[in-house]
This record gives sequence, structure tokens and C-alpha cells, in this order.
Amino acid sequence: MSSKRYTEEFKVEAVKQVTDRGHSVADVASRLGISIHSLYAWRKHYANPSSTHPAAIDQASELRRVKSELRRVTEERDILKKAAVSSTGQCNSPYCCADLEGELNGANGTSWAIRCPESRGVA
Repeated sequence: MSSKRYTEEFKVEAVKQVTDRGHSVADVASRLGISIHSLYAWRKHYANPSSTHPAAIDQASELRRVKSELRRVTEERDILKKAAVSSTGQCNSPYCCADLEGELNGANGTSWAIRCPESRGVA
């Protein structure tokens, strides 16, 4: 038995006839004089990975979408946290606002500062 050796270019072109042009494997194999099994093996080896694994592509796009949505929701949460702190007058920081009281009270005596329970005058 003698086995024919085909060039890489020949194999790639045979696979393109099946994948890109839509010809059947049996038709291409008979026209080129190769076995169906060889063409299936070449298709598995040389075919475009995106066309052979649509489930992997779907998962990757879903993962990108979920990450994007997570980023958006995290930003919204942070904005809402800041808005809640401003509206309740409570400090949401790891240090006491009493340390900043001199800076937070305006020079003209107006107080626009965020207050926290530890600061003077707040029970």
C-alpha cells in the first residue's frame, strides 16, 4: 500500500471547499480523489476554530456581556451609595468626620459638611 502525501496548501484548499463554499465532504473527496475520512480529519485540523465551536463563542460573548453589566451595576451602586450618604447626613468613611470639622464648616459659618454621630453636637 502506498499512501499519498498532500501539501498543506492542498489540504487547506480542500477544507475551504467544504467550510466556506458549502460543498459536501463526499462531493469534495470524490472530485479530489481523496478519502472521506482524510477530508474529515483535515477539516478537524485546519478548519476555522470559530466555525467549529459556536458554543465556546457564545460563552465568550455572554461572559463579555455579563462583565460589562457588572461594571455598570457596580458604578450605579457606588453612585447610589454616595447619594445616600449625602441625603442622610451620615459619614460613610473609615475616619471620623470630627477630624475634618474645621475644614468642613464654611468660612462664613455655613455648614454644608457631612455629619457623623461621633462629631460634636450630634447625639
